[in-house]
Amino acid sequence: MAGGRHVRAALAALSGSARRELLVFDDPAIGVRRPVPAPFAELVEACVRTAAERVRTVRRVVPRHALGRLTAAHPAGPARPVVRARLADAIPFEMIVADRVVAAVPLDLELFHNGLLLVRDPVVVRALVRTHRAWWEAGEDADRARRRGTGLPPRLCPVLDALTAGLTDEAAAARLGVSTRTYSRRVGELLAVLGTTSRFRAGVEAARRGWL
Repeated sequence: MAGGRHVRAALAALSGSARRELLVFDDPAIGVRRPVPAPFAELVEACVRTAAERVRTVRRVVPRHALGRLTAAHPAGPARPVVRARLADAIPFEMIVADRVVAAVPLDLELFHNGLLLVRDPVVVRALVRTHRAWWEAGEDADRARRRGTGLPPRLCPVLDALTAGLTDEAAAARLGVSTRTYSRRVGELLAVLGTTSRFRAGVEAARRGWL
């Protein structure tokens, strides 16, 4: 499929058709390295937002160099889309897969505005899903990378995750493989980093900083 209008319509229909899951390989910073027509600059981002309003799972793998762009696209707060993202050193190609039924891949593997291929063959779609799973499992959580880059020590990232999940100290310590005393000490370190003595306020402050 070629032609800007047809490509945009196809991607909009694809993301709009997803009901359970959207899997994405995307480089939000590709426009910095290569000229991309304005209507396509945030096209995949728009597809992700559209799907996030309805589907249970949106998994996006992006190159590590695009973390800043990803952070800007998903600010913290009530309006933030529920989209999980992981970082890879590179992505194999751009791709969107809806409900493991149909996939869209650029004809040149990099830029959708140069044309796309809609794939419905179940064997090929399954192969693309497996490729995405492999990159996803090997990737680094984008939120954790952002926290690390903004001053949260790496050892406290799982503590924040456990705290915001509402786990008891015993359950959190078991998850982290440490004693309850060690976990409590790390919670204290986390509260100090966040400038509060309240666990509830810690969650609020972490969200304000974009760490959740």
